[in-house]
Amino acid sequence: MSSRLSLVLVLTLLGATLLNAADTPQTMLLALAKTDQTLSIVDPVTLSVIAKIPSGPDPHEVIASTDGKVAYISNYGGGSFNTITPVDLVQQKALPVIDLGALRGPHGLAFVAGKLWFTAEGAKVVGSYDPATKTIDWVMGTGQDRTHMLYVFPALDLIVTSNVSSATMTFIQKVTGPGPGPGGPPPSGGPGAPPNGPGGPLRTNWTETLVPVGKGAEGFDVSPDGKEIWAANAQDGTISIIDVASKSVIQTLAADVPGANRLKFTLDGKLVLVSTLRGPDLAVFAAASRKAVKRVKIGHGAAGILMQPDGARAFVACSPDDYVAVIDLKTLEMTGKIAPGRQPDGLAWAVRE
Repeated sequence: MSSRLSLVLVLTLLGATLLNAADTPQTMLLALAKTDQTLSIVDPVTLSVIAKIPSGPDPHEVIASTDGKVAYISNYGGGSFNTITPVDLVQQKALPVIDLGALRGPHGLAFVAGKLWFTAEGAKVVGSYDPATKTIDWVMGTGQDRTHMLYVFPALDLIVTSNVSSATMTFIQKVTGPGPGPGGPPPSGGPGAPPNGPGGPLRTNWTETLVPVGKGAEGFDVSPDGKEIWAANAQDGTISIIDVASKSVIQTLAADVPGANRLKFTLDGKLVLVSTLRGPDLAVFAAASRKAVKRVKIGHGAAGILMQPDGARAFVACSPDDYVAVIDLKTLEMTGKIAPGRQPDGLAWAVRE
């Protein structure tokens, strides 16, 4: 082969590589395929799969960094695996795994305040990972069975997780107050007391409140106003509605959704969508009236639910049917399908800065 032909070939391949990288859309739908062990990058406009990237073993949940450049995938293994797989969404390639050590069974994920928050079901904990330092910088035990899904409030003052087998929700509250004084109990104040508080410098503590809910509570969501949490109880087929301020169940709906897997509010807070792996319908409820609105036929069962950021559509992972259903939230009808691979589950949205 001549040197000129070789140069042309190299430039052609380089151009193809750059074109492939540029093909990653600025706004992306991310979809896991558990059987294929891949993450699909989907163009939400054309509903076409742009790329498929290895996800690591048994991928269940996915979340994107705030800048939309990196996705994080929990490798669950029924509570036995101990890795989270990062993916470079720009270069479309898997990055070195995050080894959680003894914290096995990562599942629920959130990315808040520059950190990756996760549950580790096998270890019965919630933790956070700092991508900047590449360290696990905080861990909190729940003492509950199957600590599974996760929500971190933006102010980082409250974390909520569902404990499937214990039929509870754990509220982990951040509390700042005076620490103990040196050499004895905290003084009562007055002259000579430490300036930051009667017991010494201020310190951060985390308290836990257990809220009993229905059996098999797994998928849950926080209302857009932050006042309520709705938790879907798979074994009961009910929905527990929790008042965030009082940390107590204020109502239990006879929702008739056995095998409920995920639950999500629409962005305007008006509707609540519940998926189940045991039936063909996506159940839709009115948040204000607590009444069933519609059952949308989507396939033979479903798992992950994701709302489009403009509130126009919802995406539902129909695991038994190997597609993601596209739901028009005005008509509450299925308007399209995405094929990310076999047994889709976790979904996420990413917007590159």
